[in-house]
Amino acid sequence: MASLPSVSGERAVRAFQRAGWIKDRQHGSHLIMIKPGHPASLSVAQHRELAPGTLRALIKASGLSVAEFIALL
Repeated sequence: MASLPSVSGERAVRAFQRAGWIKDRQHGSHLIMIKPGHPASLSVAQHRELAPGTLRALIKASGLSVAEFIALL
């Protein structure tokens, strides 16, 4: 299992945008992202640092591998 770097919510959003995800709306401190043709949506908390389990769950829901996500950072 690949090691996850410490990533802020803002930095994670930029990485997901490079993978084709689009900012849809914001609800409080959570930014909701969608991708055309993808059944899931991502709810990314805009915190200084995302918890490793939360980040891993977002990466899995996006259909990316951890290595692919790290490359997008």
